[in-house]
Amino acid sequence: MVDALSSNRATMAPAYQSTEIGPIPSDWLLPNLGELCEFINGDRGVNYPSKKDFVPLGIPFVNAGHLLNQRVNFSDADYITIEKFNSLGGGKYQPGDLLYCLRGSLGKFAYIEPGTATGAIASSLVIVRPIKGRVTQAYLKEYFLSEYSNQMIKLWAGGAAQPNLGAQDLARFSVPLPPKLDEQELITQALSKTDALIEALAKLISKKRAIRAGATEDLLSGHTRLSGFRGDWDRKTFSGIFDFYPTATNSRADLNDSGDTYYIHYGDIHTRFHSHLDFKLSQPPRIARTKCRNAAYVRNGDWIMADASEDYDGVCKSIEVLGLGETDRVVSGLHTFLLREKSPTFVPGFKGHLGNLKSLRDQYMRVMTGMKVFGVSKAALKDLMLPVPSPKEQEAIVTILSEMAADIVALEEKLSKARLVKLGMMQQLLTGKVRLV
Repeated sequence: MVDALSSNRATMAPAYQSTEIGPIPSDWLLPNLGELCEFINGDRGVNYPSKKDFVPLGIPFVNAGHLLNQRVNFSDADYITIEKFNSLGGGKYQPGDLLYCLRGSLGKFAYIEPGTATGAIASSLVIVRPIKGRVTQAYLKEYFLSEYSNQMIKLWAGGAAQPNLGAQDLARFSVPLPPKLDEQELITQALSKTDALIEALAKLISKKRAIRAGATEDLLSGHTRLSGFRGDWDRKTFSGIFDFYPTATNSRADLNDSGDTYYIHYGDIHTRFHSHLDFKLSQPPRIARTKCRNAAYVRNGDWIMADASEDYDGVCKSIEVLGLGETDRVVSGLHTFLLREKSPTFVPGFKGHLGNLKSLRDQYMRVMTGMKVFGVSKAALKDLMLPVPSPKEQEAIVTILSEMAADIVALEEKLSKARLVKLGMMQQLLTGKVRLV
């Protein structure tokens, strides 16, 4: 094979053989995917469905966007009539097949489970149909999730702006393979137990996030009051509560590990930090202070808001800063607002939760501008209204929501560890370093 993989060669133990993708057991095979599967492209002819052919309910017509977590998200799929389906010359999947993405999100795939009704695929996908007696669908699923598959994508993918593969490229993928189906089955059974744990944790996290979102809305809107608290809440405008302080305008190119100042980039607010940034637990990247001298230093309790987003969910996404030490130097960066209370209004931690309040987000949507990139100006924020409970009630709300958030974080850590365990098991089982027979 190509020299790009030659660095994976290793010194062999007696029961192993050296291959282009590294050591595998001497009794294993290294076939190409084309020796194990059939490849069926979607119909690209005159009968290919157009928008006018889609109907509310019918035969699923699946494209790459419908593949989610190795399954087809049928709730979001397109549908065609049985007549249009019958007119197609190819690309009809069946239970036992895998659907593989050929453009853009390479490596993305879904497996068609037993009992799933047949359907058709768009031209962005190819059907991978295991040849009976050579390889199981479950083994191919684990292979497509493995580092071996990623190596093959790097080796055979073409294109620049949008990476792509053809079915003929996919057929060249090398597959480390136990020749006996029994051993393939034992490997996939072992890995499926970890998959079940991962899926259960993911579902539990999703459920707890939904519960927390509901509790946030109820408690921060005042629809649900905690025991012992009565009376109307105050309501104040952004301009009545906050002053805006100068922020930096540096891109990520200016950030470096040797910088003397922490730098909160709007991209990290969107992707890395959620609701709160506690410096005792996590820190943003650094920058040299000489590159952003006009930016004000951030203080504990400051509320930092992203002023631009490529999607609605990210509009005005915000974090409250906590846990700063006396010697910590922090600036708020590109595409952010730095808001600081004019006089004490909110208790520590309250504003971080406040950013998730639906009624506040609805206000953001009303003053948002932009077509492809959405944003909100300082002027547009000044008259928006915020609820202000008494300090004691704020503290009680923060305690409840923070405990719920900590519970979710702990589950996310368990999920991350389970995924690492799965990767380690794959490395051991799909290379034959650990044998189950």
